[in-house]
Amino acid sequence: MPMNLKMKVAAGAVIVSCLAATASVYAAITPNKYPLAPIHEAEFYGSPSSSIASAVAMPGDLATFETSGTTPSVINKDGKTVYERYGDTETQGASVLKNIEKQLKEQGLSLKDVTYLRVYIAPDAAKGGKFDFDGWFAAYAKYFNTKDNPTKTARSTVGVAGLVNADWLIEIEAVAAYPSNHNQD
Repeated sequence: MPMNLKMKVAAGAVIVSCLAATASVYAAITPNKYPLAPIHEAEFYGSPSSSIASAVAMPGDLATFETSGTTPSVINKDGKTVYERYGDTETQGASVLKNIEKQLKEQGLSLKDVTYLRVYIAPDAAKGGKFDFDGWFAAYAKYFNTKDNPTKTARSTVGVAGLVNADWLIEIEAVAAYPSNHNQD
């Protein structure tokens, strides 16, 4: 028996009503994923035993400062080896963090304001072409999650085939959050 237009409209209305009721019930039993109160500064999440944050929540109205890939400073331009010119991964990592710290200071910020680091590590020929992640972790531990700077950033560490300069073993990008009372003028 063919359905007439009124029956099709009625059936459509019933289906839409059922879907709306299902969505309402689902919304009522699903916990809210957003904080009950708005956040006004960066909030760090993760395990207290970890040296890094697993996530950082940023309020929508918070200004950020983001560095491009920052590289190590030359130790000795006439050095014969990578280590003499720039140092090992740990030395280069510390150098990069000092360079980022200088950039932040020019903006009225510090390493305490850093919320995220993206780290690129190149293989170290002196270590059999392996990535020296432990060297980077040691450099990080000197600047973050310390007594002077308890900040534990969210962080990604990526092994790459190489960087622009063959002597560089590490390059870092940083994101820092301006305090909510910051005046950029």
